[in-house]
Order: sequence, then C-alpha cells, then structure tokens
Amino acid sequence: MSRIAAFSLMALIWGLTWLPMKVASEAIPPIFLASVRFLLAAACFYLVALAQGLGLRAGPFGRIVAASLLVNTGCHGLLFWGVARAPTGLSAIVNLSLLPIFLMVIGALYGQERITMRRMGAIGLGILGLVLLFSGRTGVSQDGIMAASGLAAVVVATASYAWGSVVSRPLTLSMSPLVLAFWQSLIGGIALVPISLVVEGYDPAYVRALTDGRVILGLSVLVLGGSLVAFSIYLSLVRDWGAFRAGLYSFVSPVIAVAVGVIFADEPFGIAEAVGMATMLAATALSLTEPRRVPAQA
Repeated sequence: MSRIAAFSLMALIWGLTWLPMKVASEAIPPIFLASVRFLLAAACFYLVALAQGLGLRAGPFGRIVAASLLVNTGCHGLLFWGVARAPTGLSAIVNLSLLPIFLMVIGALYGQERITMRRMGAIGLGILGLVLLFSGRTGVSQDGIMAASGLAAVVVATASYAWGSVVSRPLTLSMSPLVLAFWQSLIGGIALVPISLVVEGYDPAYVRALTDGRVILGLSVLVLGGSLVAFSIYLSLVRDWGAFRAGLYSFVSPVIAVAVGVIFADEPFGIAEAVGMATMLAATALSLTEPRRVPAQA
C-alpha cells in the first residue's frame, strides 16, 4: 500500500470512530471503555507481532511509559469522558484542529520547533474558534453545561496527546511502529483501570455490558480500525514523513466525523459551529503551511 493510500485509510477510519465511541459509552462508562479498548488492542498487536516474528524488546522504557501515560491514558481517558458528554462532530473538530497547534507549541518547549508570528496567529485563531464552538453550548441548562465540560475535556486530552507525541517521536526511529503501539496500548490500558475504578466505580454490570451490541460494535471499530490499522499507519507515517505531515489527517477526519454525527445522530450544526469549525481549520492550515526551514549542513 502506498503512503498516500495508507494516509487516506487512516483519515477515513479515525473520522468514523467518533460516533461508535459515543454510542458504546451509552452502555458502559467511557473510561472503562477506553481501558478495555487499549487492552484488547495490546493483545491484537501482540499476536500480530508474534506472527511477524518481531521481538517485543522495548527501547528507553522510561520514555515509553511517559509517552503511554500521555498519549493513551491521559488523552483517551479525558477524550472518552468528553465525547460521552459533547456532540461527536464538535469533539472531533476541537481535537483534530487543535492537535497540530499543540504539537508546535509543545515541540518548541522541547527545542524541536520554533514559535513564529505566523504560528502565534494560528494559536489566536484556534482560541477564537474554540470560543465560537463553546458559545452555543454554555447556557444555564444542564445539557449546555455538560457539553461545555465535555469539550473542555477534549481540549485537555488533545494537549496530553500532543505532549506524548513529542516525547515519543524519537522512539519511532528506533523501534518498530507495531512494537511501540503494543507497549503504548498495554501500559496506557493498564493505567486507565485504576482511574476508571476511582472515577466510575466498580459494578459487575459494566462487565456484563461488554456483550451489548453497541459496545461490541464500538470496540470492533476502535480496536480493529482505530488502533490496529489506523494507529499503526500513523506511527509509520510519523517515522517516514514526520509528525506534522502525518498530522494532516486533521483536515480530513473532522469532515467525516461531522457528516456522520449530523446524518446518523441528528446532532446540531448551526452558524456558530460552522464559523468555529472554519476558524479552527484555518488556524490549522496556517500553522501547517508555513515553509519549513532546511537545516544547514554541518
């Protein structure tokens, strides 16, 4: 499969995961769902690695743990919690539009990127877009408060994912993407278990609900599509293309997610959401289209 075809498949799959995630969260608590998703994904990565004869020896284990806690535990714990409370289309726009901006800011703190006036302008546009997206969801009604808190959780989740991506970037050059995905899924999934117990409590009904059709469908899409296929492709593209070019899926996946949410879940989409989406995507485009500086040869 060519890199362009792989990129297209990844963007399609990640655009389709938002609604199944929300539907599954109606049957079981979202953080519990996230932990099950990653533990199942780790098992799948393990079997595939064995079938391909890959060793599971890890690289710098401290860095792998840090990346796993940020990318899988921190990000997806908050993300699943947020999507369960906010419209999937808007959640996707917030997550995927802010991701490249956070990657640049956090990368600059690690000395991997530069903060320029162009990029600062992109950050300003992103904040403006967020205000527009929140404006129609922060009324005094419980639904408005719940949606606003869900979108806020998605913002924090995106920052966590970006931080973890910056931390894990060197690992993509020294490890097989499949092996790295195994360790991140395993560590991230295990760490989500105690968080789920503290936040959501324990109820045997949660385990029984794993046989619910909504949960089976959601986990099938999230594990087989979102993790096994799309995340493996993403790590490979980060290695071959670099994180920012691989992150261009954020231009494609929101369109798919919004269309699915509006068509199949009757989610609202008005002027404020449209302007906010356009503003945030413009911020992403502004930050990603800056000419790259070619480093001087030593």
